[in-house]
Amino acid sequence: METRAHYDSIMDRSKRITWQDDCYVELQSTPTSVSSQSEAEGPSWIQTHRDQLLRFTTHDFLKEMLNHLRKLDVLSAAEETSIMQAGGLHDQSNQLTTIISSKDSQGADAFQGFIESSDSPVAQLIINHDHMVKEHKAMLLERYDQQRERDPNSCTKLNISSRALLLVDGLSDLQQKEHDLMQVGATQGRTRNHLRQLGLAKLLEPLTRVSLPPRVSLTIGVSGIGKTTWVRHFVKQWSQGSICSDVSFVFPFTFSELNSAEKFSVEKLLKMAFPHLTDPCLIFSGSCRTLLILDGLDEFYSTLNFSDAAACSDPKKELSVDDLLTNIIRGNLLPDVAVWLTSRPRVASLIPGGLIDRVTEIPGFSPGDVQIFLQHYCAEKDFATKIWAHLEEHKNVMVMCYIPSICWIVADTLVYIMQGGAQDGLPRTCSELYAHFCAMKAEVGEPRGREPVRSEQLHGNNRKLLWSLGRMAFYGLLKHKYAFSELDLRANGIDPLLSQSSFGTGVLVREKSAVLMTYRFIHLSLQEFLAATFYLVSSKRAIFDLFSESAMSWPKIGFQNHFKNAFQHTQQAEGGHLDVFARFLTGLLCPVALRPLAGLLSLGKDDGSQKTWAAGYLHSLLVSGGAVVSLRTVNLAYCLQELQHTELLRSVEEDLRLGSLSGKLSRAQCVVLGYLLHVSPECSEQTNLSGSLNYSTVKCLLPQLFYCSHLRLENNHFKDDVMELLGSLLSAKDCHIVKLSLAENSIGSKGAKALSRALLVNRTLTSLNLRNNNIGSKGARFLAEALKMNQVLVSVNFQSNNIEEEGAQALAEVLQCNRKLVSLNLSKNTVGGGGAKKVAEALKMNQTLTKLILSSNHLGDKGTVALAGALTLNHSLLSLELQSNSISNRGMAALTSALRQNHGLVSLNLRENSIGVEGAKNMARALRENSSLQDLDLTANLLHDEGVQAIAEAIEFNQSLVSLHLQWNFIKANATKALAHALLSNSTLQLLDLQENAIGNEGVIFLAEALKVNTSLQTVW
Repeated sequence: METRAHYDSIMDRSKRITWQDDCYVELQSTPTSVSSQSEAEGPSWIQTHRDQLLRFTTHDFLKEMLNHLRKLDVLSAAEETSIMQAGGLHDQSNQLTTIISSKDSQGADAFQGFIESSDSPVAQLIINHDHMVKEHKAMLLERYDQQRERDPNSCTKLNISSRALLLVDGLSDLQQKEHDLMQVGATQGRTRNHLRQLGLAKLLEPLTRVSLPPRVSLTIGVSGIGKTTWVRHFVKQWSQGSICSDVSFVFPFTFSELNSAEKFSVEKLLKMAFPHLTDPCLIFSGSCRTLLILDGLDEFYSTLNFSDAAACSDPKKELSVDDLLTNIIRGNLLPDVAVWLTSRPRVASLIPGGLIDRVTEIPGFSPGDVQIFLQHYCAEKDFATKIWAHLEEHKNVMVMCYIPSICWIVADTLVYIMQGGAQDGLPRTCSELYAHFCAMKAEVGEPRGREPVRSEQLHGNNRKLLWSLGRMAFYGLLKHKYAFSELDLRANGIDPLLSQSSFGTGVLVREKSAVLMTYRFIHLSLQEFLAATFYLVSSKRAIFDLFSESAMSWPKIGFQNHFKNAFQHTQQAEGGHLDVFARFLTGLLCPVALRPLAGLLSLGKDDGSQKTWAAGYLHSLLVSGGAVVSLRTVNLAYCLQELQHTELLRSVEEDLRLGSLSGKLSRAQCVVLGYLLHVSPECSEQTNLSGSLNYSTVKCLLPQLFYCSHLRLENNHFKDDVMELLGSLLSAKDCHIVKLSLAENSIGSKGAKALSRALLVNRTLTSLNLRNNNIGSKGARFLAEALKMNQVLVSVNFQSNNIEEEGAQALAEVLQCNRKLVSLNLSKNTVGGGGAKKVAEALKMNQTLTKLILSSNHLGDKGTVALAGALTLNHSLLSLELQSNSISNRGMAALTSALRQNHGLVSLNLRENSIGVEGAKNMARALRENSSLQDLDLTANLLHDEGVQAIAEAIEFNQSLVSLHLQWNFIKANATKALAHALLSNSTLQLLDLQENAIGNEGVIFLAEALKVNTSLQTVW
């Protein structure tokens, strides 16, 4: 209870935390009054330490102070009673300091003396807290101001303070299982839909009035997205007092630092990293709000074992580092300290979800962000324009640029090439681009913009350094090792001093902390590229398996055997962590890609035969394999692109663009299609596979359809069995589909049931088109049950599905409780008057539906009268379509009466009914009073001249109608004359449709004369 009280006192601060405009936490602190002192005297000791007294005083310490002051007669019994009755601990402490401040110096000195002589941790905090915090912040600012922030996210022109983290509900399957670049490729850098944003300042705050601040927060992001940059920015902002002012101490660590020792205690670790703190345990007493940052879990050598690690709560006990971290995350150690972890997604998934209170994700660059970055990075504006045009043309490179660090590599390389005058032959693949990048970094001392350096000019050590770095990169990659020590460098034949050469510093980042010196490649993709260069060079002469670091293995002679071996390992690699390595290895077989490194690799002249062989080998892998196209298989298409063997890729892309894939989707084409969905925004944003698929091809492509935004699967003759597959697609956590069209298939009630199960859990689909299927009323009932729970769908099309009154009743029940559905299309069913009546009853309560289509449903006057009753109460419906429903004057009378009361309906479609002259006159009366209706369609009715003349008279006064359709209504010259006269005074009508009537030349002349005066009418048919 005591700890809870202190925690409450710490959290009791005056602050407003906004959350999506309508949810916030208001934390009010009680204003305190301080006894005034003259400026000459300066602040008293109590005034100087008042905030600390109120913040850190505990119940026990308060009692000790009161007993001491009573013994010295500083406090009277009445004063002590008034203090104890003041309220909570904060108020009691406030009352005590107020009373002491009002007394003479003897009382204040006694109060001060007691605290300064006490050995209580509370007293030490009261006395030393501010000094300790100031010293700690100064040290952090000095440390982090000296670090090189290479991450493009740290660019001042792309200020992190203007960006936000995304609050996510755990990790997707893709994030848990796949390589970072495969994640970015599959999603094209898009984040999941409907994610809340969270600024760094709110990282440690509760989200609602009733929630608690998170103890353990996890921020995920792919390699190069800027996790460390965000951490450094947070530390700097906190140290400057800009954010989280209620946090007393922030202790940032990197997991690469923690690799340096086998055992640590909490106390030893803090003293070693922050030697200015004489008593770290004082900070962790629970009185101070403290944050421990653990950055880069993916760089930790050990595995955190949450099931077997022995529990420990003693901060002075030495534990293995993995057990130490496990106990901190579990809360056995430092239970009152907030913990912020950062990690790449796949490694983060190893932490049990129940231990994480909040998960946030760092978003990558959008295409707009890439453009902004290029504009800021390129001094020459035309360079930014040319680079952007090049990226748009080569989508495989563009996708990589959604990662800020890679965007920097791409921009740095392309600008260098363009400054050298080679603006026409820019790299078309990632392999070619990275080869240029390494060649650029190897040009020691050469100023930017000169002619490319010849191989004989290259620094003599660069060739050996490239091979050694490649070896370290390759075997590090196999071990999932991404941070290296000086021992690692020496073990791979790299002199740490040589690593500081131009080439070394161009590809390695050297970071020094209080604990350890670490090295890492500037991005994971560069480590993978250098690993590929090592493997390519070594495989030319190796006689043993290079994947075995020891020399003992089965003999493998010849490059082709080593190449096949690499792909076997790639296909079997857990989580696809060798995918990008395989792409680079393949890409380096293209002579164009290899050319920039010719002087560094000494591979001799390439006649292109290896490229031809590799293309054939990859094609053989494309056509083999299981029934489902996995991401491992899609990576083969990436490899073909890197090899610049693109005939198959271009063929499938052209067929997809033209909609001519029908009958052409073999397994190889399905693999390529999966690849195109990754790299082409046009393909994934609207994927048109209409008339192209069957059960087998859907099953084959299913894992690649998760990431489409708008998926069109029309006219594929799908039956209910396919809906089981699509149901699993929509149910998946990874599903990104926003719009799905299944029109013109053969889906029945069983398929609708499978779809309904998916809609119960789907959180992305906003539009569903089931036009021209056969779900019937039974299927409508299944879907209605899902729609009652679904809070995402806003538009559903049930046109032509044999839905009768029973099905309409089920959907009407949806309208009574669903608060998200905006558009509902039930046209060309047989809901009848009874079904319309059920829908009308629901509309009286519904306030969200804006568009309702009931055309061709045999509503008759009975159904129309029911809907009219709903319109007198419902003012949120904007569009109502009642075409072809046998509505006569009787139904029209009720409908127009409702229109005189309704002030929400904007569009009304009454085409192809049986509305006569009397109905037209009723409509005319409604138009005189209604001020909301803008679009009225009375095409193909029985209005005749008399009815249209009445409407024309109403138009003279109506100021809302914008379009009026009177086609095919037996109109002659007299009615046209009346309309022309109305146009002389009407200033809002923009469209008038008089087609298929008998207005004759005389009617045309009337209209022509009116148009000389009227300036609003834009279209006359």
